[in-house]
Amino acid sequence: MTVGPRDTTVSAIAERAGVERLTVYRHFPDEKSLFAACTAHYMSLHPLPDPRSWTGIHDSGDRLRRGLSEQYAWFAENERRQASILRDVEAVRARHSLPDRPPFEAPAVDVLASGWRVRGRARERLRSAIGHALSFYTWRSLEREQKLARSDAVELMVALAVGAVRM
Repeated sequence: MTVGPRDTTVSAIAERAGVERLTVYRHFPDEKSLFAACTAHYMSLHPLPDPRSWTGIHDSGDRLRRGLSEQYAWFAENERRQASILRDVEAVRARHSLPDRPPFEAPAVDVLASGWRVRGRARERLRSAIGHALSFYTWRSLEREQKLARSDAVELMVALAVGAVRM
């Protein structure tokens, strides 16, 4: 969290933990296992919203509002970590074979796109609009850079999804 994954070293981790580098290597034989353990620990303390909890909301617009509101609250609470991870994502992805999309995104898009009763190109546009709305960068642009209130940012992204369906 202090310097980001790209600039984190085993020596710095050992020093901060008050142990020898060899101790760190005994527990984490490579960077991939260390990165995975750090991520799992952080996520256990700061879990993402669960998209399954949105499935009981029958109105698709209301479901999208709830999902985006919860995701945007999580981004606000975890902004520092997300910003450092995303700043370093290409270097980290190259070293650790990370997926192109965050693991939460696909299930969230699936849940939030369900119930819209659209097919074909309209469904593709809807899923793209929802994927865009779920992006940390979208949230940061709307709330931090453009200074929108969360409710306005959410409503703007709901309008984007509705517009994607109607195109």
